[in-house]
Amino acid sequence: MTYVDMDIDKKKYEAYLFVHFIHEDERRDDLEQVYFSVSKDGLKWETLNEKKPILTSTLGDFGVRDPFIIRSPKENKFYIIGTDLSMYHRKDWDEVQRTGSQHIVVWQSKDLINWSEQWLVKVGPETAGCVWAPEAIYDKEADDFLVFWASRENFGAEKHKIYYSKTKDFINFTAPEIYIERENHIIDTTIIEEDGKYYRFSKDETVKTITVEVSEALLGEFIPLDTNLKNIIGVEGPACFKIKGEDKWCLLLDHYAIEKKYVPYYTTDLKTAQFTKSPEDLDIPVNSKHGGVMPITLDEYNAVVQAYRK
Repeated sequence: MTYVDMDIDKKKYEAYLFVHFIHEDERRDDLEQVYFSVSKDGLKWETLNEKKPILTSTLGDFGVRDPFIIRSPKENKFYIIGTDLSMYHRKDWDEVQRTGSQHIVVWQSKDLINWSEQWLVKVGPETAGCVWAPEAIYDKEADDFLVFWASRENFGAEKHKIYYSKTKDFINFTAPEIYIERENHIIDTTIIEEDGKYYRFSKDETVKTITVEVSEALLGEFIPLDTNLKNIIGVEGPACFKIKGEDKWCLLLDHYAIEKKYVPYYTTDLKTAQFTKSPEDLDIPVNSKHGGVMPITLDEYNAVVQAYRK
């Protein structure tokens, strides 16, 4: 998860919007779509719209996984991006890494309630076998957005790497370039800025754990941090946000392997990369899967709840 720095946006954030999809044992064609859950404390959540999708993909693979939301600081707009993928239709995980979509799904809104028609943008390399879990962060220095995702080139023959592209409007993108390459497969990257530094969380897809790095520039050198998250196996989909009114950050990790739910972890110092599992469980009424958390104002919270609480 990424949020706009307070130096850019002076709004007071009093609540949170979590965009995500749903996983259930009983397969349905409406699970891999965009759901909204809201919270005032980041722990107790309400899933809106009678626990039905807010946005439904009608293009590409007819599904959207890993949705992510970002606030545009200069346009007064919001963008939701996501993976163009439906495992309900596709079925085979090996196949979708070889012949999956090279596009990302995009929606746009000025108020979090009225959303544009969906569009697809091809961002993957020419031989990408997939484009997974796209996220974005506003680059203050370049005055554009850095969008990043995981792909396997040569139609799935190579390992997962993280690629990036730049955009100002989520329509026109620069050519993709490698952002993270390691000995192991790497997927599910998220970035949060704090005090002029960028903290980058990623899933080591070979070991099935989370790594943490820090840099002073989005496209600068990232230094690995010795995190205790490396001891937690079978997690993915990291989403990080600051707790309102506190010098405290929450990191949500999807324990997909055993517990099959999001679990919150906390730190009071991102620089240490040491996180403590919350004594309280995440209270969300649906089986939420890989998404993004964005702080919102109280007015935005009230408007979204009024529009979608049925």
